[in-house]
Amino acid sequence: MQSLWMLAASFLFAAMGVCVKLAADSFSAPEIVFYRSAISLCLMFSLMQVRGIAFATNNWRHQFFRGASGFVSLLMYFYAIAMLPLAAAVSLNYTSPLFLAIYFSAFAGMRLRGNMILALLIGFVGVVVLLQPTFAADQLLGGLIALGSGIISGLAYFNVRELGSRGEPEERTVFYFSLFATLCSALWMLLYEFHPVDLRGALLLLGVGGFATLAQLAMTRAYKRGKAMVTASLAY
Repeated sequence: MQSLWMLAASFLFAAMGVCVKLAADSFSAPEIVFYRSAISLCLMFSLMQVRGIAFATNNWRHQFFRGASGFVSLLMYFYAIAMLPLAAAVSLNYTSPLFLAIYFSAFAGMRLRGNMILALLIGFVGVVVLLQPTFAADQLLGGLIALGSGIISGLAYFNVRELGSRGEPEERTVFYFSLFATLCSALWMLLYEFHPVDLRGALLLLGVGGFATLAQLAMTRAYKRGKAMVTASLAY
């Protein structure tokens, strides 16, 4: 079941990425993050009400770090999608398993065996190869932003795993992430010009928010119920 949840999440995140790429022609990255988060927040609030899940949590620290790291990585990812070919932005963002292994080694006492270290080194070589010869000079900044989103995404997934191990329902974790991202992106949006939403834009933004919400639920469940590194590898 772990593999099915993560494969479903990856498919839904890919669908979200397509909607983001199309929406980037009409909206800034902070606007897309705001609409994506606000839609997810409304959906998760309704779902928690229906399922009778309490909003109170004893894991504020991990919820905060999950929200902060998730918001920053999401904003960087959406910027990267607007600046790069979609496949390149997604590939660099999905380097998060490489950094997730490092976070588990540094913060959770996981021992990195020789074969895992070799795999990490090969992965980092692959990142360098993807960044340097593939991108034109004017795309290097976008590539570094996409790579940064992968680095911080690894930290977000580390906190997702920690929350799951503490018995936090995935609905509550997604709710607080959406709340954090909605508030932060609303403030960030004040620095940019506001773009009116037409029918096409509304449908794309609904696609971003809807696909993202389902993907977050599936991804959070996969990390909660399975081995973190296996789940991250399936995502990649």
